[in-house]
Amino acid sequence: MNRTRYFNYIEEKINTLAYRINQKGKLNVLDLHMHSEDFYLHFFNKLFGWNLVNLNNKIRNVEAIDLIDKSNNLVVQVSATCTKGKIQTALNKKTIEELDGFCFKFISISQDASNQRKNVFKFPKNISFDPENDIYDNLSVLTYIKSLKVNHQKQICEFIKDELGSDVDIVKLDSNLAMIINILSVEDWDTVDDYISVNSFEIDRKIEFNNLKRAKLTIDDYKIHHTRIDNKYKEFDVLGKNKSNSILYTIRKEYIQAKNIENDDDLFFYIVDRVQEKVINSANYIQIPIEELEQCLGIIVVDAFIRCKIFKNPDNYYYANSR
Repeated sequence: MNRTRYFNYIEEKINTLAYRINQKGKLNVLDLHMHSEDFYLHFFNKLFGWNLVNLNNKIRNVEAIDLIDKSNNLVVQVSATCTKGKIQTALNKKTIEELDGFCFKFISISQDASNQRKNVFKFPKNISFDPENDIYDNLSVLTYIKSLKVNHQKQICEFIKDELGSDVDIVKLDSNLAMIINILSVEDWDTVDDYISVNSFEIDRKIEFNNLKRAKLTIDDYKIHHTRIDNKYKEFDVLGKNKSNSILYTIRKEYIQAKNIENDDDLFFYIVDRVQEKVINSANYIQIPIEELEQCLGIIVVDAFIRCKIFKNPDNYYYANSR
């Protein structure tokens, strides 16, 4: 595996962890945050050669401090919130004042911290704190990792594999398909949006036009999630131009290559199976129960069906409702 492959793997896992932490109300955020403290403890130790330990394992809920390295005189706060007020509040705590000669570092595990590095903070004279160098976020960490030698990147990559799961396989490649499945896997699909912007009559017309009988049940089950998938694609495209288009193109490509399958129902489920195979064989796929994977795959394939990416459209097909 070359330098680019190691870095891409690390980038994917760090960004996915940050996304999951941001899914408030959909996960047990407290438990995930506590796991993140331990993850970043070992992650930063390997990255910078520090000797951080989790202070909360010894003293519960120490104000302003999550991690401490006494050999290098470092104290660290790990937070899913990154605001000037959050950082300043930590610096104002009495526990910070008592740490003479220590350097305070702030790790933002899910939000951009670039604006905070420009701010001016008040802190006790007996500690050091340089916002430009002592505030970390995903982008600053990944920029640093990108400059590392390949052997160091490999060590970081193997650590992340052990911590977050999913093997590093030199034969496998990262895919946007797997990345969107990782994102969708933390959604609560039992809830339905109050407003569903799909035209059910038009979708039924397309189902009948393509003579889909068995697949109709799957389409009916998942068409209600079209609006949410649309929103997720918009969020996904923030990570890079045309990421969602690449997913839809991949699904369409499977449809085009398999058009020799005469039975349309068989063709629909063949596409689902092929997309599943691509996801499972992606280096950046985070393994989830097969039932959850099949649900997420069904949702994105149905969405591609609604969006005119697979199967023929009847005349004047218009799947979106007017607002």
